[in-house]
Amino acid sequence: MKKEYWLHHDLFSFQWWLLLLILIIPWIIWWRYVEKKRLKEILLFGSLLMLLVGLLDDMGVNSHLWSYPYQLTQLIPRLIAVDSGILIVAHMFLFQYFKKWKSFLIANVIMAAVFTFLCEPITVWLGIYKLEHWEYVYSFPLYIMKACSIKWLVERIMYIQGK
Repeated sequence: MKKEYWLHHDLFSFQWWLLLLILIIPWIIWWRYVEKKRLKEILLFGSLLMLLVGLLDDMGVNSHLWSYPYQLTQLIPRLIAVDSGILIVAHMFLFQYFKKWKSFLIANVIMAAVFTFLCEPITVWLGIYKLEHWEYVYSFPLYIMKACSIKWLVERIMYIQGK
């Protein structure tokens, strides 16, 4: 039944194409502008953040805090286009360009505000994201804490590696 719904409702809809672009285009841009000499460190940051974001997103969906009426693929029940696309790439750019904690935190707060109060409402309006028992404002500190905790972890790993 889920497969039939996905085939007739999601696949090739406007939202499906938008999700596909949100997944692919950021990675193309990222590859063009990533600092290649820090590639391992930046990818470590992005990979760990992707794992954390995926875990938290699965927890939110399974707890009925939010849902995703449109899916890029029926095999993965979360918003993979955002979780593994635009969100991760945006954070990796912050990690790359804002190396000092103060500037990273300021940039991260600004980005958290944009994702929370602009991007999330747009995805709700487009019918891609549905709030069930969640408010936009709850996302704001989570965006900040996720990125800061992963930055701290990566810096710790890089410090240990440098010893």
